[in-house]
Amino acid sequence: MTDKLGIVIVAAGKGSRMKTQESKQYLMIDEKPILVHTLALFDRMEVVDTIVLVTGSADVDRCQQYVEQYGLRKVQHVVTGGSERQDSVYQGLATLQGKVDWVMVHDGVRPFAAEAHILACLDKAKETDAAVLAVPVKDTIKVVDSDGLIQATPDRRSLWAIQTPQAFRLSMLLQAYESARQDGFLGTDDAMLVERLGIKVAVVEADYYNIKITTPEDLPWAEWIIRNARGEKNT
Repeated sequence: MTDKLGIVIVAAGKGSRMKTQESKQYLMIDEKPILVHTLALFDRMEVVDTIVLVTGSADVDRCQQYVEQYGLRKVQHVVTGGSERQDSVYQGLATLQGKVDWVMVHDGVRPFAAEAHILACLDKAKETDAAVLAVPVKDTIKVVDSDGLIQATPDRRSLWAIQTPQAFRLSMLLQAYESARQDGFLGTDDAMLVERLGIKVAVVEADYYNIKITTPEDLPWAEWIIRNARGEKNT
């Protein structure tokens, strides 16, 4: 291996918060499925060697058709995910084992990451072994108990909203996933599993366009972003 980079795109979820019959990653924006915009972003990056797409078992054929239809030449594997996001990512990592040195894990419904930020995240990971994109929290955050009562107000200056992609040395991330599987631990993101090993994860500042399209309210904003800030016409 010679410093190769693999991308794991996770798109196995159903997205119940979108309140549509179709899974959110297959909804259309600018005449293409959201997932295709995400895949195309990494497919056109010179630094990327291979992409693994992890999806639901019922959607493997559809995704393979997308790969052919849209000429996504770096999507070399379409694999079936698991019951949890963590299980799906592990399937993608296992597919890359022995083929690349570095890996970035990214949400299939986050199509607007800036190429400059992706590269900065990768560069930081190569310095520290682990890095994530993030943005400073804009709003005041409250810790609230089960009765709806405020318990604490953390200092906003120390709070960051974590995004993807998240970049790691592949061997280290696999170790973190295998440790979590052995302990029955379910984390909320990839960095959390690495943190369990006592490894520090660096934060790289991104921007607020790198949204995760999750709810109906996100769709009009996504349409604006793709026409005015990101997408193939704005690169």
